[in-house]
Amino acid sequence: MIHSTWIPPHSLFLWGTRTHGGIMDPIELKNQLFAWHAPSYYGTFIETSEVGAKEGILLPAAMALDYFCNTSDLQHAVFTWSDELIELKQAAPAVREALIAGRCMPDYAKWKQGKLSWKLRLGEVSESKDGEELSDGELLNDGELLNDGVLLKDGELLKDGELLKDGKPKTPPVHDTFVDEVVSPLLRDWMDSLISEWVREQPEFQQTLQRLEQAHPMLAGGLPADLWLDEEDWLVAIGWKHDSSPFRTCLQLVEPDLDDSWRLQLQLQDRQRADVLVACSPEGEPAKEDAASLPEAWLADLTRVRKDVQQWLHILPWLRDSSEPEQLRQEITADEAWDFLANGSMRLVEAGYAVFLPAWWERLRKQKPRLKAKIKSSVGAANDSTFGLGQIMQFDWRLALGDVVLTEAEFRQLAEQKRKLVQFRGKWIQLDPTQLEQIQNVMKQVKKKKGLSFRDVMEMHLLGSSADADAPELATIEEELEMEVELNEHLLHLMAQLKQQAAIPPFTAPESFKGSLRHYQSDGVAWMLFLRRFGLGGCLADDMGLGKTIQWITYLLTVKEAEELRLSNIAAAQSDSNDASNEDELEAAPSLQSSLLICPTSVLGNWQKELQRFAPSLKVHLHYGPQRLKGEAFTEMTKEMDLVLTSFTLAHLDEPELTALQWGSICVDEAQNIKNAYTKQATAIRHLQGDHRIALTGTPIENRLTELWSILDFLNPGYLGSLREFSHRYVAKIEKTKDVAAIGQVQKLIRPFLLRRVKKDPAIQLDLPDKNEMKAYVSLTTEQASLYENYIQEMFAKLERLKAMERRGLILAALTKLKQVCNHPALLLKEGVQTHTLGRSNKVERLLDMVNELRQEGDRCLIFTQFVETGHLLQNIIQKELKEKVQFLHGGTPRAERERMIETFQNESPDLENGSGIFLLSLKAGGTGLNLTAANHVFHFDRWWNPAVENQATDRAFRIGQTRHVQVHKFVTLGTLEERIDEMIERKQGLSQQIVGGGEGWITEMSTEDLHDLFSLRRDWVEA
Repeated sequence: MIHSTWIPPHSLFLWGTRTHGGIMDPIELKNQLFAWHAPSYYGTFIETSEVGAKEGILLPAAMALDYFCNTSDLQHAVFTWSDELIELKQAAPAVREALIAGRCMPDYAKWKQGKLSWKLRLGEVSESKDGEELSDGELLNDGELLNDGVLLKDGELLKDGELLKDGKPKTPPVHDTFVDEVVSPLLRDWMDSLISEWVREQPEFQQTLQRLEQAHPMLAGGLPADLWLDEEDWLVAIGWKHDSSPFRTCLQLVEPDLDDSWRLQLQLQDRQRADVLVACSPEGEPAKEDAASLPEAWLADLTRVRKDVQQWLHILPWLRDSSEPEQLRQEITADEAWDFLANGSMRLVEAGYAVFLPAWWERLRKQKPRLKAKIKSSVGAANDSTFGLGQIMQFDWRLALGDVVLTEAEFRQLAEQKRKLVQFRGKWIQLDPTQLEQIQNVMKQVKKKKGLSFRDVMEMHLLGSSADADAPELATIEEELEMEVELNEHLLHLMAQLKQQAAIPPFTAPESFKGSLRHYQSDGVAWMLFLRRFGLGGCLADDMGLGKTIQWITYLLTVKEAEELRLSNIAAAQSDSNDASNEDELEAAPSLQSSLLICPTSVLGNWQKELQRFAPSLKVHLHYGPQRLKGEAFTEMTKEMDLVLTSFTLAHLDEPELTALQWGSICVDEAQNIKNAYTKQATAIRHLQGDHRIALTGTPIENRLTELWSILDFLNPGYLGSLREFSHRYVAKIEKTKDVAAIGQVQKLIRPFLLRRVKKDPAIQLDLPDKNEMKAYVSLTTEQASLYENYIQEMFAKLERLKAMERRGLILAALTKLKQVCNHPALLLKEGVQTHTLGRSNKVERLLDMVNELRQEGDRCLIFTQFVETGHLLQNIIQKELKEKVQFLHGGTPRAERERMIETFQNESPDLENGSGIFLLSLKAGGTGLNLTAANHVFHFDRWWNPAVENQATDRAFRIGQTRHVQVHKFVTLGTLEERIDEMIERKQGLSQQIVGGGEGWITEMSTEDLHDLFSLRRDWVEA
């Protein structure tokens, strides 16, 4: 005996019991039932399962339908089917036929319960008479069944070769449970391509699906489930059935003429000619003036008008007449009219009814109020200079509603009326309560701040400048409420100059500058001076080698001469007129303020030499070393100096001395050193007080967008908001999802304060030689491979047992160790730098060959490594093998020794006997700020895995003054993490370039599975 149970949502569970007792083995059951069933590959695709305490087979609904339509039993097996399965087998052909023919319709009862479902029309009773042709599968009154539209006499039907008697089909009726539990899921399965793909392509079937999907959201939208009085109304409302009436009942909202009352009017609209309208009462009686124009064909259907009105009242109960609840109100108030326009009309439309609204409503509905701050005409004038980002702007409020502009007084007067729709200057305007509240809140916030700051005005203007190309003086501040700033003539001119550097007045270098500036360098100086005039800091982010140093030196000379001239004019005026006010001004004005320059220790000497060369008139003091001045002595010294030079480290250690003074200007060279906002030195530098701030860097972003925030917050404190606000607003969107809109907003905000030129820009006209980059791929030796694999096995054995912070530390340590293995085994084994035999590291062998070849040709090279120990090892190996002196500059090299090394490399003879043409540098100590154009080869022996940092190092040679082609060689060890990360970097480059133009911390956040893939050694690249 074969039994069945339906397993929701789409499966049939079959099991067998033997006549002598016991459950039949499911494998045996499957083999016998499906021995001749080809679609299941003779039972292969049928799964066995256990339901409750029964073991059996699980048959998908689609497969069940096919099986019971084509059951072929084994001749030697004897089965008895349960009553339910007999019923299912008998019904299956009719179900499949109905499915294929598309005889299905939405299930109204299930839809009212919130379910998207269907039902099949397996045989419908018709009201037609004998002899009329009906659709296939329909019944006549007396039970006669049609086939292919042909009526057979005497109630006999020939179907599939069988003669049916008495008009009764051989197939018994389908059980309701089967339809409910099987047919609907089966049809959905069919829609999901579980039975046949071609059904999906049938136009009728597609229309069926679309109609139901369009109907179902009406329930989700909050319309009452019992809105339609019967199934017929519902099918008409969703467009499933054609509405046979010649007109549709429409509700019209009529705006008032003189009084405050709005009217509701019924209109009957011709279905064939939309311009034919007849006004009528809620009872279906045509208005007197339209009675004569009522088509006679409509008379029989006028009873449906009252039915439609009752459904409107069911949807919008507040439209009921309070004295007669079954009647529709004729008049409504202005606030009720607004509610009908904004909400009620949409609910009627969702239910399938037509609503006529005033023509202006669609335009008014889309309009959002724009709050304008009109800046007063005096702000930003020539005599209003150096006001800074914190300067409060004086303005007048305006509220724009479409083309209607209200003053603050007019707006408050209308708001006090607390009406949602008002006529103002002959036009209807909407005062949405939610929007009014937003407007009033913004006004309160601005009033609390005592006005708008220049920072607010800039942000609104910069972010909104692309919203309306025809009105560049307008800008948006919030997404929900459009707040705009209407700039005056002075500020419009200023914004144009900030956004377009070419609009800044040209600049001529002072005579005290002992050199010549290229055209783009003059533009850079003019840009910095322009920002200084308005108290705005700027980041000069030119490519390395474009002369940021001399641009700032020229800027400093110009500022000094301008200040001297200003003080001289005050003194002259006081001398000529003996005016007490001038004397007070002269006494109040301080003497020339010193400027402060903060830079890495490695480039202090470079700055000293450049200042002596280009600005010998400047009095420069080096604040460095154990004998440096402190306290009052330091303060007194600065009074006599034009410039104080110091390092990043001392900016923190000597914070009391440096923060006690007001500096004329503060410049941070290699500003990427303050990219981490919460380090002690970055915090100390932001505490410094100065009239103007400048940052110099070739890489404003190295790894993360927050680095840019840190630099901009030093330059213009508070401009980008707090770090938390900036991260919430932009960082996640840009770094995780590459949000184009967010990238565009950041670009607009930083563009006025960041000037970046690249070497290859045709406008720069550097005429530099080419820079050719190439990868040098090497394999591991057997010794290196063994050390590499042993280390990663030990690392992963520990990794899963560690907490998050310990895990990160282990991964970072592993990166260092594995890089050392790729460099040379002696580094991991700690054998010392003197231990070296040829053949242990292919990377070292390759470097020796390449350096030897270039030295034979008289070329010089720079070799960068991030490990001091590796540098000492390479220095020892190269000197031993190539018999040539090798200089090594690293973080522990004294400043004087550094300067001697650089001068020796740049100026000595390049021949093998007398020169020092090989310069080893640690990446951190020698990767920035140095001019080493004597080299025309650059080697990156081990990789920092940060393109920006590597490019900085390369630019020690590829910069102004270079006359030869520069060859850049980047070593990559095949089969190791070096190769995989190199591939990732090639795919990843984008964030820095997107905003203005990687480190290793991101690797610690990778999953263990990804780390396995990253670290694992591919043995095919290990040296045999």
